[in-house]
Amino acid sequence: MRTICTKPMNCHQCSSNSCHSKPQNNWLKSLFAKPLASTTKVETNTEIALVGMPNVGKSVLFNALTGIYATVSNYPGTTVEVSRGKTQIGELPVEVVDTPGMYSLLPITEEEKVARDLLMRDSLALAIHVVEAKNLGRMLTLTFQLIEAGLPLILAINMMDEAARLKIKIDPLALEEKLGIPVVTMSAAQGIGIDQLKRRIANHVQENKLCAAY
Repeated sequence: MRTICTKPMNCHQCSSNSCHSKPQNNWLKSLFAKPLASTTKVETNTEIALVGMPNVGKSVLFNALTGIYATVSNYPGTTVEVSRGKTQIGELPVEVVDTPGMYSLLPITEEEKVARDLLMRDSLALAIHVVEAKNLGRMLTLTFQLIEAGLPLILAINMMDEAARLKIKIDPLALEEKLGIPVVTMSAAQGIGIDQLKRRIANHVQENKLCAAY
C-alpha cells in the first residue's frame, strides 16, 4: 500500500518541492476504491504506469524504457491487452505497465475501465501521463483529473519534434509551476528526453521513500 507523509511529521521539513505531503482531495480516487483482499501481494519492484490517450506515443516510450523485457496478457475478466515490462532505473528495479488508451477517469469503454482500475491500484508508485505536444491543451483535462485523484504524477510531453515543426513553443518550467507536478519534454521515437524522464522517476521514488521513513 502506498504510504504518504502524514502527521505528526511536519512534511514541510522535507527539502523536496515534489513531496506530495499537502492535503489532497482524493474524492475521485476513493470513488473507485476497491476493498482490500484478505491477502496482500508483496511487491518486489516499484510499479509505474504509462497513461494517456491513444496515439500519443505510449507504446514507443514503453519500449524505450523496457526494451525486450515485456509481456502482453489480457486483463482478468476482459479481452483487453495490457503490456508489462521490467527495467532498471539507476539501482531501482521498476515494473512498467502500459495502460490502454483513455480519455477520462470516468470510463465509457472497457479499455478505459481497465486503465482506470490499473491506476487505482495501491501498489502503483507513479503514473506518467504521456501527452502529444501539438495537442497539449485538449489533453490536459485528463492531467487535471489525475491530479485531483491524488495520483503521484509526472507529465511527459511527447512528440516535441512535431510541435517544433509547427512552431509551437512549450515552457515546461512554467507548466511545472502551474500544475505542481514534474514536467518532462521529449521525443520518444528519437530517444530524446528518455534519460531526463528516468532521472525524474528515480528522484520521485527516492523522495517518497525518504518521506515514508519519517
